[in-house]
Amino acid sequence: MSESMELDLPGAGKPITLSSRAAKQITKILSGEEPGLMLRVAVTGGGCSGFQYAFTFDDQKQDDDLVLEKDGATVLIDDVSQMYLGGSEIDYVDDLIGASFKINNPNASANCGCGTSFSI
Repeated sequence: MSESMELDLPGAGKPITLSSRAAKQITKILSGEEPGLMLRVAVTGGGCSGFQYAFTFDDQKQDDDLVLEKDGATVLIDDVSQMYLGGSEIDYVDDLIGASFKINNPNASANCGCGTSFSI
């Protein structure tokens, strides 16, 4: 007998978006790479807050991937990660403490100081 756990997340059912800044940076990073590479964003267990964001490059789209396209950039998000990222914006920030991709996630109840891990 299996029981499924249903999470009540504020962003559930809301779209995941990609900012123009993030799209521009993805295009810039991939400009010197083989054609067909895409940014993959995933949520994995770990980090100091329980979950962490993973950013990798992939040349294969999976059947259950959400595909975000903007200004020539393509982002892939697997089915499980979509559950935790509903309502989020993938952004790119360049400020005094450094430059990085940032997820503005309404589902996160707490974030780590480094910005790459969160809890629900």
